[in-house]
Amino acid sequence: MIDILRADITTLRVDAIVNAANSALAGGGGVDGAIHAAAGPELAAELRRHHGCATGSAVLTRGYRLPARFVIHAVGPVWRGGDQGEAALLASAYETSFRLARDEGSIRTIAFSAISTGVYGFPKPAAAEIALGAMMAHEEEFERIVACLFDDASATLYRETLARLRA
Repeated sequence: MIDILRADITTLRVDAIVNAANSALAGGGGVDGAIHAAAGPELAAELRRHHGCATGSAVLTRGYRLPARFVIHAVGPVWRGGDQGEAALLASAYETSFRLARDEGSIRTIAFSAISTGVYGFPKPAAAEIALGAMMAHEEEFERIVACLFDDASATLYRETLARLRA
């Protein structure tokens, strides 16, 4: 089941949330900063042991003070016009996140932020199609997959995109 919610991802009671991380795994603005603030300093301490993460990849950590037991830190691409492999890198960030969740073994519910659509500038319609395509491909493996959006316009875009992809 895929749910589309307009919510604060740091408040969701799911097994894992997927953070739109930067390659330094250092915490930043937007969703990344909110997740780091809500999880507490232990999250940053654990992430320092990873020494960064390549674009299109992800790492798994504990959730610490978050309601979610785990955080998957997925590094999406910066939009550079679309001819630098951005779509493939974004798809890889989602696929790697699903693989980490599946390999962990106890993650049955997972919530994704809209990776790369904030300061990284990935066009939201294209990002929604990539994200929802990945979610649909893994729908049978999880009890619940959530697309957690920050604003009403993005939630509407995701609902319309999902309906189109399912048609």
